[in-house]
Amino acid sequence: MLQQIIALIVVAYFLARLFWQKQKGQIAAGEFVFWLFFWLFSALAIVSLKAIDRLVAGLGFSASGIQVLLYLSIAVLFYLLFRLRLRLSKMDQDLTKIARALSMKDNSK
Repeated sequence: MLQQIIALIVVAYFLARLFWQKQKGQIAAGEFVFWLFFWLFSALAIVSLKAIDRLVAGLGFSASGIQVLLYLSIAVLFYLLFRLRLRLSKMDQDLTKIARALSMKDNSK
């Protein structure tokens, strides 16, 4: 129970920081909504750990609910890292095209 309270305090801190960043204009509206839902979902998962444990046990997993959530979050992080790498690769290709175009433009003068 103490761990859940500490986790909820951490989530509340991040929610407060999120609203502060939105108020200061440091975060876009779409990003704000994404992180708001993320932290609210995290708080819901923390509050309902016992129900998640029962669900996981009912599905036949031998691990506890928190372990399954951890595994799931790691999988999501790897997916987001993969998407980030794809985006960076696309940006690199675009920058190369722009540099080539500028170089050709400078050579033609």
